Amino acid sequence: MSVGKFLAGFAVGATVGAVVGLLLAPQSGEETREMIAESSKDLYDKAQDSVSELQEKASEVMANLQEKGDELVEKIQNLVKKNEKSE
Repeated sequence: MSVGKFLAGFAVGATVGAVVGLLLAPQSGEETREMIAESSKDLYDKAQDSVSELQEKASEVMANLQEKGDELVEKIQNLVKKNEKSE
């Protein structure tokens, strides 16, 4: 499962859960607004954590790709030098 699909599922699940909770909760309007504000902040914090984690993983992937690219360039340069010497 990709991280993007997981995050999308998480966001949809959190939203549906929050709506159902609000509809079924026997609370006053003020309490409900407070709960919405707290839930929104929690969801925002979780989203920020997820974004940070994705950025970190993307940086790792980019560093790995850069390393592999450098290795490939070095191998090609060595082959070219070897070919030039044999001619």
